This record gives sequence, structure tokens and C-alpha cells, in this order.
Amino acid sequence: METRRDDAAPPAGAPLVGVIANPVSARDIRRVIANATSLQIADRANIVLRILACLRHFGIGRVVMMPDTGGVRSHVKRGLHQSANRGDGRFPAVEWLDMAVTATADDSIEAARRMAAMGVAVIVVLGGDGTHRAVASACGRVPIAGVSTGTNNAFPDTREATVTGLAVGLAAAGLVPAEVAFRPNKRLEVTVAGHTETALVDVAVVAERYVGARALWRTESFRELFVTFGDPRTIGMSAIAGLSAPVDREAPFGRHLRFADPAHAERVLHAPIAPGLILPVGIDAITRLDPDRPVQVTAEAGSLAFDGEREIAFTAADAPTVTLRTDAFRTVDVEACMAHAAAEGLFFDRMRAPAASPHT
Repeated sequence: METRRDDAAPPAGAPLVGVIANPVSARDIRRVIANATSLQIADRANIVLRILACLRHFGIGRVVMMPDTGGVRSHVKRGLHQSANRGDGRFPAVEWLDMAVTATADDSIEAARRMAAMGVAVIVVLGGDGTHRAVASACGRVPIAGVSTGTNNAFPDTREATVTGLAVGLAAAGLVPAEVAFRPNKRLEVTVAGHTETALVDVAVVAERYVGARALWRTESFRELFVTFGDPRTIGMSAIAGLSAPVDREAPFGRHLRFADPAHAERVLHAPIAPGLILPVGIDAITRLDPDRPVQVTAEAGSLAFDGEREIAFTAADAPTVTLRTDAFRTVDVEACMAHAAAEGLFFDRMRAPAASPHT
């Protein structure tokens, strides 16, 4: 295992945090057709460095990262080396997992599996919905903290990475109680031809019987949509639910929508299904999706998209079903962590009592 340490090794039993930074998220065809930008490698590495500095602030002395061939590791190592030369002690000791790199989603899955086995307290994930889905499929009960660096970021909240890093540091160091720091999340389980796949945000059924470019943008081909939550402030397929029948992340149910050709539908919704891409979607019906009750896909054939990307083609013989699961995995509740820290004065210098406010 390749290791780089800023100071002496942290004591045995000290909290360990994992970081998975996908170097190739946000590079699908939607970035072309919607004229959206792609986050550069140096920017991703700088996000990692900001998070590492926040972890160190709360005493996290050791971090393990997923290796990559896209350039994130080399940029991060450069930042760590410069800090070591200055002697500023800004960062924890960083190790890279000793694993083969395939430049596919399998890297995130393998890294999450190894980090969970190592006993990390939290896994920080840089990527879009697909990357977070990959990590959540293998992390077990280890909480994850998302940083939005993908195309459609419905699952990871969009915020400054510094705030996420501070919240992770608070949670991993045990400064915020687990019942406050971590929250349960819903997930969709899809069974098709005896195989089970999962999605964190949505499962879409489209008419095309091929995977092709994977991303979704032809609304006339949409047939059905299942969502764990629908937020009107997001983009992607779940935005259709968010703008027509919103449902919270914390709600104990989801939504099931059936579509019609927008040219002939009685109700047509204009939804942002990709950055800067607002298209008409014909709505036929919207129903509540209750947990632990498999729902049969009504389309006889087509393909299934998980969190915005087509992955599986099916026929009537495959008989796909979708089931909502609650408390399927955990995430760091950034807002709750920061609110708790503010209420408890955790950002004050603990060696000195804070001065009384002149307004109290």
C-alpha cells in the first residue's frame, strides 16, 4: 500500500475516514447536448484537499483514498508534499488502497468494500448519482457523505465541500452523537430475470431496447418512473416527480409515475432532466410507492435506467419488479452536524471560554 504521512502515525484505534473521488464523473453525453461544464481534475483534487484540511481540524489523523489513473491522486499528492515542506501540519496522513484500477464504476465498488472492511467511520464520495450508487451498494452500514461533482446530482446535496468536510470531521471524531450525525436513506431494488440491481434516487423505464449512450434525454421514449424522493430543486428524472408530486427524502414512501407521449398527453410537464435541458414530459398517472411491496413494470419491453443511466434491456419474459426499501443505508446529515456543533460551541477554542455576547 502506498502511504504518505504528514506527521507521526496516528495512535491505534484513532478514527479512520475513507475518500472516494471519481475522476471521470460528469463526462457523459448530457454534458454535450446541454452545454454544461465538466469539473476539471485539479478542481476535484482541490476539493479533496479542502476536505482533508477539515478532517485534520477535528483530529482525524488518518485517511484512506481510492487510487485512480485520472490524475486526482497525483494532484492530491502534490498538495500534501507542499504542505509537508512548509511544515504546516494541515493534513492527516493519507494512504491509497493497494488495488487494481479499471477506470470503471467497479473501482468505487471495490474501494467502498475495502474501506468498510477496514472499519472506516465515514466514506466521503466525490461524484454524481452513479458514483454514490456504486459506493452505497458496497459500503454496508458505513455512512457516506456526498460531494456533488457529477452531471445530475439529485442524491448528493450541492454545497461547499468545506462544510461537508467539517461535518464529516465532527461525526467521525464522535463530537456529534450518531443519532444526530447519521440519517437513514431509502433505496429502490429492481429484480429482472433473477438479477437484482439498486438505485438511490430513481429507476426509469424507457422504450429503447438498447443501452447505447446510457444517459436519458429523449422524453418521448419515457414509459415509467419510480423514485425514492422527488425534490423540485433538483434536475434529472427525479425532478419530474419533484415538480409534479414532491416527496421528501425522509418520507416513508416514494412515487410511481406513468408517462404518455407528450404530443398526445392531457398533462405535459416541462422538466429539467439535465443541466440546462428543459423538455416536455407527458404525465399519465402518479401513485404512491409504499415500501416492501414489489411493483410490476407495465412496459412489455425496453430498458431500465438506474439513477439516470440505462443499464439493462428487458423483454416481457424478464418480468422486472421495483421495490422500495427504507433504512437501506446511512448518510452524514451535514445540516444536523453543523447545527449541533453551533449549539454546543464546538468551533470555539476549547482551551478558553468564549466571551459573553454584549447583546445577552
